[in-house]
Amino acid sequence: MKSKVALATVLAGTAGLAARDLLQKQHSLKRNFPVVANARYLLERIGPELRQYIVTSNDEERPFSRDQRAWVYASSKMENNYVGFGTDNDVETVEGYPILKHRTFSDVAAPTAVHSADSVVLPSAKVLGGPRGRRHAFRPNSVVNISGMSFGSLSGPAVRALNEGARLAGALHCTGEGSLSPHHRQGGDLIFQIGTAYFGCRDEEGRFDLERLKEVVASAPVKAIEVKLSQGAKPGLGGMLPAAKISDEIAQTRGIAQGHDCASPSRHTEFDDVDSLLDFVERVADETGLPVGIKSAVGDMGFWQELVDTMAADSSRGVDFVVIDGGEGGTGAAPLVFSDAVALPFRLAFTRVYSVFARAGITDRVTFVGSGKLGLPENALVAFALGCDMVHVAREPMLALGCIQAQRCHTDHCPTGVATQNPWLVRGLDPTLKAQRVNNYLRTLRRDLLKVSEACGVWHPGLLTVDDVELLLGNRAATPLGEVYGYEPGWGAISDEDAAAIIEIMSRTAPRGGSSRERTTSPRA
Repeated sequence: MKSKVALATVLAGTAGLAARDLLQKQHSLKRNFPVVANARYLLERIGPELRQYIVTSNDEERPFSRDQRAWVYASSKMENNYVGFGTDNDVETVEGYPILKHRTFSDVAAPTAVHSADSVVLPSAKVLGGPRGRRHAFRPNSVVNISGMSFGSLSGPAVRALNEGARLAGALHCTGEGSLSPHHRQGGDLIFQIGTAYFGCRDEEGRFDLERLKEVVASAPVKAIEVKLSQGAKPGLGGMLPAAKISDEIAQTRGIAQGHDCASPSRHTEFDDVDSLLDFVERVADETGLPVGIKSAVGDMGFWQELVDTMAADSSRGVDFVVIDGGEGGTGAAPLVFSDAVALPFRLAFTRVYSVFARAGITDRVTFVGSGKLGLPENALVAFALGCDMVHVAREPMLALGCIQAQRCHTDHCPTGVATQNPWLVRGLDPTLKAQRVNNYLRTLRRDLLKVSEACGVWHPGLLTVDDVELLLGNRAATPLGEVYGYEPGWGAISDEDAAAIIEIMSRTAPRGGSSRERTTSPRA
C-alpha cells in the first residue's frame, strides 16, 4: 500500500512538474523537453563544483567558455553579472591577453551604479554614408548591432525576437542573405544583405533584379545595404539550405521553389573584379539613396589593395562601410576545415585591411565594422582601439535567445528552437520574452563598453586608440597593441571633426560619475 502511495506521489509530482514546464515561457528547453530538461539546469548549477575537481575550468570551453556564456545569460536576464574573488583567467602564462589601461586623472568619470548607463544608446562616432553624400546617410544610434543571420537558418520566432530586441535597444539588425521576411518587420531598423544568390531581389532565373531590391527596401525600415562577399564561418564557400528546412514561408521570402535544396553560389555573378564591384555599389546607392558597404572575411590581400587603390584614385566611387568578419567562424554551418583553417582570425584580418586604408589616407571616408566574437566587452574594446567604428554580433544574441551552445545548428535539431524549422522545437521559444532578453544584452554590452571607455578617460569607445591597450606575454612583458600589429602613429583614431561631434553628443547624454567631495577644512584641522 505504501509503495502505491509513494508511486502515486512521484507520478503526481512529475505530472505537476511537466505541466509547469509546458506552461512556462521563460525556458524554451523546458517547454520542448519537460521534466528531463530540469536535469540540465541542475547540472549547470552544480557545474562549477564538478569542474573544479573533475572536468574543466570556467575558461576552457569553446567557442564560448562557461564564463562568457554565463555573462551573456546573466546580462540578458538583468541578473547579477559581476564576479567575485578575482579573475580565473590565466593571465600569468597566456600570450596575447589584452589589458586596457585606465587613467588616474581625467575629465571623464564612469558612474558607479550598476545600471547607471543601461539607457545610453551609444551612437556611432561616424555618419554612415556621410562622406560620400548618400541621400539617406545617417548616424547609427548604436555601436553594437545584430549581424546577419538569415530566416531559414534561424527560426521565425528567433528572427522576430532579434528584430524586436533591436528595436527596443535602438540597434540595427542585418537580415542575412536570406532576404527580408515577415519576422524582420517588428519595427527594428534593418541592414539588407545581398548575398550571392540575390534572395529577395532576384528574378525568376535567379539573377539580380534592381527593381525588386528597391521594392523590398522601400517596404521596411532598411537603413543600409550590405553586399556579402564572404563570411567568417565559411569564407570562399557558398551556402546550402536543405530542402527539409524550406517551408512555404521561406520559399516566398527568398523567391525560391520548395522541395529542392537551396544553394548559394560561392561568388557573385553581378561583378567579377574591383571595378565592376564599385560600379555595382554605386548603382545600388544611386537608386536607393542608402549607404552601401561590403562584408568579407580576409585571406589574400590583393583584393583589398586594389580596392583601396581604386577608391584613392577615384573619389567618385567607393564603399560606405566595410564589415570585416573574423575567420573564427560564426553562425553559419560549414565543413570543419573551413571553420578551423580558412581566413584570418579577426584581429589579424582587421588590422591588415585597416592598414591598407590608413596608408592611403582614406580611413575617414569609411565606417569600419568588426565581427567575430566581438559581443564580449574585452574583445569589442580591443576592436574599437584598433579602429572599428561599430561591432556586429551574432552568436552572443543567440545565447541571449536561449542557445545553449549545443552546436546542432546544421542538423535542424536545435533543442532551444533558435536554429531550426522543426515546429515542435520552435514552439518552445517565446519571442516576446526573448526580445526583451536581446534588448537587455545589447544594453548591458553598451553599458560596459561605455564604462570601460570612461575609465580609460574618453567619452566613447570610438575614441579609444591602440595606446590604451597592451597585450601580455604572460607575466613577463606587455607589448602596446599598436606595436603588435604594426600601426603607425595616429592609426586607429578617428578624425578631429568626428571626435568633436561624438564628444559633444556624449557630454549631453551620457550619465556622469563624480569625485569624492572636496574638503571644507584643512586636512590637519
